[in-house]
Amino acid sequence: MTEPVKLSGPMLPAASGHAKSLVVLLHGYGSDGRDLIALGQFWRDSFPDTAFIAPNAPEVCGGNPFGYQWFPLDLERDRDLSRLVGAATAAPVITAFLEDLWAQTGLGPADTVLAGFSQGAMMALHTGLRLPTALKGIIAFSGLLVSPEKLAGELQSKPPVLLVHGDMDEVVPVIGSEAAQPVLIDLGIDARLFVSEGTGHAIGQDGLEAASRFLRERLQG
Repeated sequence: MTEPVKLSGPMLPAASGHAKSLVVLLHGYGSDGRDLIALGQFWRDSFPDTAFIAPNAPEVCGGNPFGYQWFPLDLERDRDLSRLVGAATAAPVITAFLEDLWAQTGLGPADTVLAGFSQGAMMALHTGLRLPTALKGIIAFSGLLVSPEKLAGELQSKPPVLLVHGDMDEVVPVIGSEAAQPVLIDLGIDARLFVSEGTGHAIGQDGLEAASRFLRERLQG
């Protein structure tokens, strides 16, 4: 029998010494948890009762052997199909990681914000909206909905969602988030969009500030 995949990566304990909430950060294609844990370092003083966790994706990246991927990119064939198959494969691994984390901390979905960048944002949306109990929130930087036409039939919970995207993104164009917002709203989800002007495939300062406001509302409101 194949052993289940276990994720691991950098973690920042709550600055107060007692975590009342969790922010799980999913990195992009070819990166690793050390990249997004920088967001936790930025936010830690503002949210002292929050622990930040940035797991490495389960596969070594095909395009960068020093990084990881949630699923492989298939640039030669149907990219939408590739994303659908990849997301469906990776989502149970992320769900198992979250369940282990909740068991270890005594916290749960209602105490957790799931955030991601690029491919990690796709996975945050794909996984978080299919959890039976709603998360505290989802933040998707430079992402999109994988197979949005299937979401209505697979949606299990409706956490608030913040979509942040640079208007100059040439890797995952801003239309990904612009198209996602009305789909989410039509499903009864509080989905907000912040377009970061002059920003490419990155998290701009204004987008980071928008995410900080969202976190403050969700974690301290």
